Amino acid sequence: MKTVNSFQKLRDNNEKIAMLTAYDYSTAKTIEEAGIDAILVGDSLAMVALGYRDTYIITAEEMRVFVKAVSKGAKNTFIVADMPFMSYNINVEQGLENASKMIKAGASAIKLEGCNKYILTLIQRCIESGIPVLGHLGFTPQLMNTIGGHKIQGKTAEMTEEILASAQKLEKAGCFAIVLELMPAESAKYITDNLQIPTIGIGAGNGCSGQIVVTDDILGKYTDFTPKFVKKYTDIHNIVLESVTKYRDEVKNLVFPSENESFDLNQEEIDKLNGQ
Repeated sequence: MKTVNSFQKLRDNNEKIAMLTAYDYSTAKTIEEAGIDAILVGDSLAMVALGYRDTYIITAEEMRVFVKAVSKGAKNTFIVADMPFMSYNINVEQGLENASKMIKAGASAIKLEGCNKYILTLIQRCIESGIPVLGHLGFTPQLMNTIGGHKIQGKTAEMTEEILASAQKLEKAGCFAIVLELMPAESAKYITDNLQIPTIGIGAGNGCSGQIVVTDDILGKYTDFTPKFVKKYTDIHNIVLESVTKYRDEVKNLVFPSENESFDLNQEEIDKLNGQ
């Protein structure tokens, strides 16, 4: 079973950390079989799995359903649960309570966005209570409306130093790692090189300690949009579309089910049904 120490060990050994998202039992099971280091049950599931227009809508209660499913499918993988919008922002007690419920649902740790005095206090309280915390800096989706949309962060030396200062505060508060999202590769590497804990990049180049992307993006399953930083390794959408279309045609043309997919009644019983 992997722990927070596994992250640090990988970083110290100069071995990259591979993370992916998962929202259901079967996907989590496959990801674990592939040897992925950790799984994030991200609030991206709001759009990818539930069809919401953005990630603001999903609740902590909804998130826990998916955490439970993923934890059943990946019993030996380190699972991080995203704390959704406003599930930890009202006060420390609210944040701590919702964080504890994520752990009880099966998560190994939680992820919190941003770095301010309140967040730092919550991180410390979580860790004191036995709840590991993954930090998140750079582009922080839950603050998208206040930062003006999907904008690259750390585009200047000054901005990079500011993010580094925040990262160092998160490190001091006790985060076991920090996600760096949507920033120049050089900026992310500079921040990574000046921290003792690992960084996990998403759209931040290969200078981070590891990488995370949305599984549905790299599989070509989610087709509403594809971020620039995503590489597609297959095209599940078209594979499924082709298969389902073929199924439809075979049903309508009486090709499926064939004898191979059917069960037979013995002749004696057939005769009885026919009144013989």
